[in-house]
Amino acid sequence: MRIAMLSPIAWRTPPRHYGPWERVVSLLTEELVARGVDVTLFATADSKTAGRLRSVCSAGYEENRSMDPKVWECLHISEVFEAATDFDLIHNHFDFLPLSYSGLVETPVLSTIHGFSSPGILPVYRKYNDRVSYVSISDSDRSPELDYIATIHHGIKVDEFSFRSEPGDYLLFFGRIHHDKGTREAVEIARRAGRKLLIAGIIQDQDYYQREIKPYLDNHHCTYVGSVGPRERDELLGRAYALLHPINFDEPFGLSIIESMACGTPVIAFNRGSMPELIRNGIDGLLVSGVDEAVQVVELVAAIDRAQCRKSVETRFSVARMAGDYLRVYRQISQTGFPD
Repeated sequence: MRIAMLSPIAWRTPPRHYGPWERVVSLLTEELVARGVDVTLFATADSKTAGRLRSVCSAGYEENRSMDPKVWECLHISEVFEAATDFDLIHNHFDFLPLSYSGLVETPVLSTIHGFSSPGILPVYRKYNDRVSYVSISDSDRSPELDYIATIHHGIKVDEFSFRSEPGDYLLFFGRIHHDKGTREAVEIARRAGRKLLIAGIIQDQDYYQREIKPYLDNHHCTYVGSVGPRERDELLGRAYALLHPINFDEPFGLSIIESMACGTPVIAFNRGSMPELIRNGIDGLLVSGVDEAVQVVELVAAIDRAQCRKSVETRFSVARMAGDYLRVYRQISQTGFPD
């Protein structure tokens, strides 16, 4: 019953602001520990966990730019695999690089694939397809070239999000400021719908922000509030009229989608990637084909039952459900028993 949980080290686990992979690792780790599972979290030294913490780097390299990411990633991953005999299972959340260590140890390795950054990384996954067990985070993100033991949607601690039965008057964009996430499209939708827009998230592409977003910021109709922490996130999501999610890529999952619904706030999302798995069209959000249709449906959001949005997350996207799904996979892989 000894799990080595390998988290990324771009950010602290859990993250202070941005860090979706680290957030999922933290939620899963803490729920497993609460259920009596012996979990050692391999993460940055400033990480927080009720389990055991092992680290080789003091902080995330995105938070300390003097760190060389490649150096610390190598040290971090090797720390786990050099201790492989201490564990019954290694659960990798660190993308593809740790797979190259898996053939050197006897300990089973489970890898949650949090998305494919490009087709160029597939050869690594193909090589270790028979050695490592893969979990996809949505059915839409599965590669036909790989075998999977399960699809496990992310879960959140629903009670960390305050349900608000009454909507506010603003639209919200909550995510990375980047073309992929559709920040510019959100600005256009809000402008054409005659709605105020609040933008929250890290600026991942500075040129994109300067060119496509900053010219529209006036602190009245369109406001950028920066990257926010959990308390501000809860307030922003809960008091929004709707969350805009006009993605320009096939997103493997979207934590902000279920976080918004947990607050009762419906989502208007482009119908790509995992969105049909997360949003039940007309029940807890609206799936649209593009900007024009998004503008047309903004007023229809008022007809969506905010209590139904909350219930959807409670029944489909709780951290308890996520942990239970992973425990079933652990039992399939390992010869050692795990608690129910």
